[in-house]
Amino acid sequence: MTRLSGGHDSNETSDGIRVNPVYADGPDHEIPKYQIPPVGMSAQAAYQLISDEIDLDGSARLNLATFVTTWMEPEADQLYLEAVDKNIVDKDEYPQTAAIEDRCIAIIGDLWHAPDPENVIGTSTTGSSEACMLAGLALKRRWMAKRRAQGKDVDRPNIVFSSSVQVVWEKFANYFEVEPRYVPITHEEPYLTARGVLEAVDERTIGVVPILGVTYTGIYEPIAEITRALDDLAARTELDIPVHVDAASGGFVAPFLQPELVWDFSLERVHSINTSGHKYGLVYPGLGWVLWRTKDLLPDELIFKVSYLGGEMPTFGLNFSRPGAQVLLQYYNLIRLGFEGYTRVQRETQHTAAIIAAGLDDLASMSVIARGDALPVVAWTKTADANPNWNLHHLSSKLRERGWQVPVYPMPDNLSDELIMRAVLRNGFRSDMAALFVDDIKRAVQELEELDAPMPTSSHVNGFHH
Repeated sequence: MTRLSGGHDSNETSDGIRVNPVYADGPDHEIPKYQIPPVGMSAQAAYQLISDEIDLDGSARLNLATFVTTWMEPEADQLYLEAVDKNIVDKDEYPQTAAIEDRCIAIIGDLWHAPDPENVIGTSTTGSSEACMLAGLALKRRWMAKRRAQGKDVDRPNIVFSSSVQVVWEKFANYFEVEPRYVPITHEEPYLTARGVLEAVDERTIGVVPILGVTYTGIYEPIAEITRALDDLAARTELDIPVHVDAASGGFVAPFLQPELVWDFSLERVHSINTSGHKYGLVYPGLGWVLWRTKDLLPDELIFKVSYLGGEMPTFGLNFSRPGAQVLLQYYNLIRLGFEGYTRVQRETQHTAAIIAAGLDDLASMSVIARGDALPVVAWTKTADANPNWNLHHLSSKLRERGWQVPVYPMPDNLSDELIMRAVLRNGFRSDMAALFVDDIKRAVQELEELDAPMPTSSHVNGFHH
């Protein structure tokens, strides 16, 4: 639990932790929780104490809330251990890791149809959140430079996205003093529309951010349609507004499962793209990527020069210490799987999503709203004619009794009275596990539908923020 204020974890009832006498170094078997112990303990005791406690986290393999990779091959695990001490920002100290990062950027640039993949500019990050911050900052700085060149003020910049955007963009707008303009989604159009974009943009818009894989439902927003609308706007007016694609999840899915989809650098108005290597890039957390279509789209003042192999190498990021191991794991996956392998893995994951969607179709009380046709994500709601004595939070709690972690969300603002349940399917979650999951849903729903009185409610509801 992240502690942003004073006080101890409300779930903890003691200020001391008991150590198993087998491992204790003396007669005192207790250490304080919130102070450094006056003396240390054996490595075995420290390991045993922490290992026992994290058993309460539950099984990562049964976590259908997170998009984050929870399984890699033993060879990847071994590579991770060999490289866990590498700080990738120290490019002069770890030049080969830096060279492999460059290879990954070129490969991803080629995957996203960059005009010159071998010379594309980009960087690895700790995740898509950092990648979005860097991309948003580049949009703001380029907008400011253009305004100053025109002799105009640089006050009140804004950025446009749908109301279903991930919270990182709200953070970006807050941290970097940009007005967020949310285009509301509707039942009929649960995504950013070209019409909504045109109604929201103006001369102070630094960029538009469509999502390739909405967090709530996994659907792709119509990026090509949005860029066409902005192209037409630029032809008719002086407004020439760039696009950044938040492909946190879809950047490693669409090239393999929907190769015909036009969404990336093949659209000239797309200036930058981010993705999460630790999501469908199939790498352990935390790893993100952000790339710019051409080098001139990344302002020079955001780039710092570091010594590298007797010369200089550009670097940019929000911190100066980042793990290099995940970058090596990304390269491992790229050369281990190849295009065919990634396609096979993502197709199998999508097939698993289809199994769950089909199972939910058998339940009259469930209505499937996303079947995994874009991202391998299944989302569903409770139907209006189901037993009113329960809701999806109750179903989520019952599934936790079997170890499943399945999130329940209110939809964005103007649809916030509607709850949805969502299952994110990832590599390693096999079809037989999906069948077991469906069986558990059916049993839980049957019990809930037989209720003759309302389920007890609690003011505390477990939240999910993926």
